[in-house]
Amino acid sequence: MKLDVNVLRYLSKDDFRVLTAVEMGMRNHEIVPSELVDRIASLKHGGTYKVLKNLLKHKLVHHDSSKYDGFRLTYLGYDFLAIKTMVNRGVFTAVGRQIGVGKESDIFEVAKEDGSILAIKLHRLGRTSFRAVKSKRDYLRHRRSFNWLYLSRLAALKEFSFMKALEEHGFPVPNAVECNRHCVVMSLIHGYPLVQVRELQSPEVVFERILGLIVRLAEHGLIHCDFNEFNIMIDDEEKVTMIDFPQMVSVSHRNAQMYFDRDVDCILKFFSKRFNLSLEEQIDNTDNSEEDSEGSSRPCFSSISKSVGFLDRELAASGFTRKEQDDMDKFVKEEKDQDQCSEDEEDSAGMDETIVRDVVSLHLLDQPGHTVEGNEEEIKENRQSCEGQLSEPCCEAHFNEIS
Repeated sequence: MKLDVNVLRYLSKDDFRVLTAVEMGMRNHEIVPSELVDRIASLKHGGTYKVLKNLLKHKLVHHDSSKYDGFRLTYLGYDFLAIKTMVNRGVFTAVGRQIGVGKESDIFEVAKEDGSILAIKLHRLGRTSFRAVKSKRDYLRHRRSFNWLYLSRLAALKEFSFMKALEEHGFPVPNAVECNRHCVVMSLIHGYPLVQVRELQSPEVVFERILGLIVRLAEHGLIHCDFNEFNIMIDDEEKVTMIDFPQMVSVSHRNAQMYFDRDVDCILKFFSKRFNLSLEEQIDNTDNSEEDSEGSSRPCFSSISKSVGFLDRELAASGFTRKEQDDMDKFVKEEKDQDQCSEDEEDSAGMDETIVRDVVSLHLLDQPGHTVEGNEEEIKENRQSCEGQLSEPCCEAHFNEIS
């Protein structure tokens, strides 16, 4: 779904209040009942239903009447809530052109009030490569539903936390500026993805530098898990910058050595194919290769001095909790399992308006049985729970932040 920020100019405070009401209702509803949206928004004279029609026109919410009359957020509506919050905080004032697109995210330029340019990454898990995950593969196991919005928020929070921690330890990563919902604002890297580079002045130096980053990450207790030419930026001075961190795992992970070796293999294959450079040749040509080159053709996971848990404390301080890590690990495992499946299984279409229907809650993913398919008493309790939240000061502050 294309992000058209021009629509933001024509949305009123009531529009964002109703959008926020749908988001709050999705804490314990797959599809938020229309009556509950009206009660949470608390607009006068039935104004909620008029606003919902306007939101439907711009595809910010989706209407579902299969079981009862209700609404849920779309990714575009989630985008607008995050962008509006960041604009209100003064993080940026304008959204520019799209500069990147992937299977899990979109990247846009944003401008600050002083004219400086940043980048905003909108996570979109479940958009393309995982369309048939529910119908073709048994990844959900005992869970009856899956929450892509919640997972996208976790991916953004994890990436923001990793960027801040890695930057503090001197790694070449973008500067993390702000995070809200599924969006991460970071500094704009003036360079090119390594996959687009056809010629380097010093390929041996870049090759050694990139392998050194893999080893340094392991020494700090982390493995990138997707360290390839698509997630490495290089500028005109051949300075390397790492990007894309949601899938990173600890060296204490049971498959850590496999992920480490896979990252090394990706770099070896790329440089061998693109620049005809092998690790053995590069080591033999270095000045101090008398004893170091013997029997050390590639980085060895078992020989690296690891500091297990060294960055875990840093990440906990950045706000990424253990529960959120566990939720994210479940998704990472499902993603890695899918990559290992046979290629003859082609992903089917038809996800756009059905897959997000299984959204349970933006905050209660770990309660798989908590769906609207329960009895009427349970639904009534859920409604009363959401209505009761209106009296809490934090919820009113949530409305004020959006408005």
